[in-house]
Amino acid sequence: MMKILGAFLAMMTFTLSLLPGQADAYEYRIRAGDVLRVEVIEDDSLNRDVLVAPDGRISVPLAGVLRVGGGTLEQARARITSALADDFANTPNVVVSILEVTERPQPAEPEPLKVYVIGEVNNPGLIEVEAHTTLLQALSMAGGFTDFAAIKRVQLRRRAGSAGERVYTFNYQQVLDGYSSIGTTEMAPGDTLVVPMRRLFE
Repeated sequence: MMKILGAFLAMMTFTLSLLPGQADAYEYRIRAGDVLRVEVIEDDSLNRDVLVAPDGRISVPLAGVLRVGGGTLEQARARITSALADDFANTPNVVVSILEVTERPQPAEPEPLKVYVIGEVNNPGLIEVEAHTTLLQALSMAGGFTDFAAIKRVQLRRRAGSAGERVYTFNYQQVLDGYSSIGTTEMAPGDTLVVPMRRLFE
């Protein structure tokens, strides 16, 4: 009677792990380094904690070596059950749960890009910008133009490897008016924006 009750409770525990409220545990993908608890209701001598090897495999008595990495707990349970089936008169009831989850490495934050904005801007000098910052955004971060800026002759100077440096001259007003798309150019490390001073009567 106690064995039947124990089997019933164990099956209830597994069933609850599949309910919508426990979806995270059910959909979790097993990774190398995780520790799984494997329980066989019909033979508790097979119960044990197993470490998922770097190749995604685990070793279970009678079932042998099985690949479970990348799969869900339900898929691992199904594979173990299938591997044990020949050793039992009836299909065994297997419970697989997570004891320890390997720590997931956090992605490193990208370092800011160093660019220069010099000449007739309100805050000239070195500025640090995030990846994908555009030319227009960099000019804005430099405080915008002074009253003496020659906005029709703004330069983007970009390193070009063995070719030295390439210079792109553009009219800022045309960018604002939609006649030039250079304003959406993303800044690259070492870029320099040069805003010259207006000439007399310019």
